[in-house]
Amino acid sequence: MSRLQPCFAALKAKNEAAFVTYIQAGDPSLEVSSQILHGMPAAGASIIELGMPFSDPAADGPAIDKAAQRALKAGASMKQTLQMVRDFRKGNDNTPIVLMGYFNPVYRYGIDKFCADASEAGVDGLIIVDLPPEEDAELRIPAAERNIDVIRLATPTSDDARLPTVLNGASGFVYYVAVAGTTGSKSAATSEIAEAVGRIKASTDLPVAVGFGIRTPEQAAAVASVADGAVVGTAIIEIIEKNIEADGTVRPGLAEEVLDFTRNLADGVKSVRVEGKGNTL
Repeated sequence: MSRLQPCFAALKAKNEAAFVTYIQAGDPSLEVSSQILHGMPAAGASIIELGMPFSDPAADGPAIDKAAQRALKAGASMKQTLQMVRDFRKGNDNTPIVLMGYFNPVYRYGIDKFCADASEAGVDGLIIVDLPPEEDAELRIPAAERNIDVIRLATPTSDDARLPTVLNGASGFVYYVAVAGTTGSKSAATSEIAEAVGRIKASTDLPVAVGFGIRTPEQAAAVASVADGAVVGTAIIEIIEKNIEADGTVRPGLAEEVLDFTRNLADGVKSVRVEGKGNTL
């Protein structure tokens, strides 16, 4: 069992949704990225998605694409990403960390070695956006042997014929991509999200977290009222980007601004359940 199952169970007992944050490992530097990572739990993050550096993030929008390029320019690598997780675990053994990205870096690292090293570092889950369910056994099976969940993506186009394939073998949670398109796209209506989450949960006992397009505490609260988790990535990455000068210099206080923004969104997620609004898990 990874840390994901106890995390969602503890939140369910408090009638709260998870607040899931995404940052790109190494963006804009290892030092600043690590500072943000270490500060996320205290800022309200229930689960942290850590992007694995890759030069061609085809499913991501411009903000996360540029974040990946900044990280690579700063020297980010898979080994560095795993070391970030190891360092994080020295002070936090509870908050789940999910590595998110593309199959190419995992394959080049070596699947078995990657699963072994990720487990040793303290990774709990993987989201590999370009690895379809029909082809993920070569990663999913060795990952499961190391208690690492492979989290599947569902989308608005995952109809009743496709959904069983998406869910078969999924673990950790289901990540529902609320809108078709790349990351950072417009938000979906809460009613549409509620309908989709209900349809997914009718076919699985796994929690369902919803992402794409969440930028405000109000939007995060709306998602938290109908789902088991709200995922925010692009909005956080955009704060990092706006605090980098044209010459690449990082403005003082970048990490603090990111963490303040995180706190505001976390408050939005938690307020829904604390006030008794929305659906129970």
